[in-house]
Amino acid sequence: MKKLGKIKIGKNLQKLRKSYGYTQEKLAEAIDCSARYISDIEQDKSKPSYENLIKICNIFNVGLNDIFSEYLNITGNKVLQYSLSGFDKLEKNNQKTIEHLIMYFNQEK
Repeated sequence: MKKLGKIKIGKNLQKLRKSYGYTQEKLAEAIDCSARYISDIEQDKSKPSYENLIKICNIFNVGLNDIFSEYLNITGNKVLQYSLSGFDKLEKNNQKTIEHLIMYFNQEK
């Protein structure tokens, strides 16, 4: 957990956006703001409003804890979370492949 001071979430939002294949323009359109605003948030020059954070969470199907994870006492693998965050957008056969791999590696030997 990072020391609380200035909370910076820009990099987390950028990774999340990119993992879903969104451009700054596409995300801006989805939450009804400007691409410049998204850029400023990702560079930690601006902070998103609560309303925009909720919209972003709903678009990417994540919770606020995923965005603020490094400031919370929650453990988890952020790299894995960001990698799998676009799972729902994969083709069904690719989803099945991933599910089978997870089941294979979780089998007791």
